[in-house]
Amino acid sequence: MPIFQNASFYTTVNHLKDLPPTRAEVAFVGRSNAGKSSAINTLTNRTRLAYVSKTPGRTQHINFFDLGSERYLVDLPGYGFAQVPEAVRAHWVQLLGRYLQTRESLVGLIQIMDIRHPLKELDWKMLHFFIETNRPVHIMLSKADKLSRQEQAKALKEVKEKLSAYPQISIQLFSSLKKSGCETVEQIVEKWFAQVDQDMDGAVDDTAI
Repeated sequence: MPIFQNASFYTTVNHLKDLPPTRAEVAFVGRSNAGKSSAINTLTNRTRLAYVSKTPGRTQHINFFDLGSERYLVDLPGYGFAQVPEAVRAHWVQLLGRYLQTRESLVGLIQIMDIRHPLKELDWKMLHFFIETNRPVHIMLSKADKLSRQEQAKALKEVKEKLSAYPQISIQLFSSLKKSGCETVEQIVEKWFAQVDQDMDGAVDDTAI
């Protein structure tokens, strides 16, 4: 069964001190209008697991979803364009930044970008900020159904070329409307979790020697 199919809400966090016990977890992030919540709902085959709002930027906390097998899916606040008070925005940015930099159980980041507007300034800032942690990033070019197949292929090629210097970044096309691209991201995340399991088994073996 696909790893996201058993997802259930676990907790929401507004302060790092309230983060749940560490498990292997994968986080989803994106600009406020990139289709992140829709992507999570599509992957989990739910209609409202992640809240989809007509007002970008409504996800202002870190939301944890239990995937079973000691794993989490983490829905991070969207960045950019949110109509919130400056004090809220400042807290929000600090919470997101510290989580990404310090959460040891975070195995990789899924970054959602609208295929029609990829690699905007804030996307680049997020990438450069996170890759310093030496963990992988997988980019989902969302809303692919808005473009023709030829336009999709062109956009994918251009993004890959711009990110060719970063071997830890992988890229795919995705459409929540068409439910296309789900298997690709599932395979990527399974690979990340499997690597963590392998590393843990290796650590146990080393200790036993």
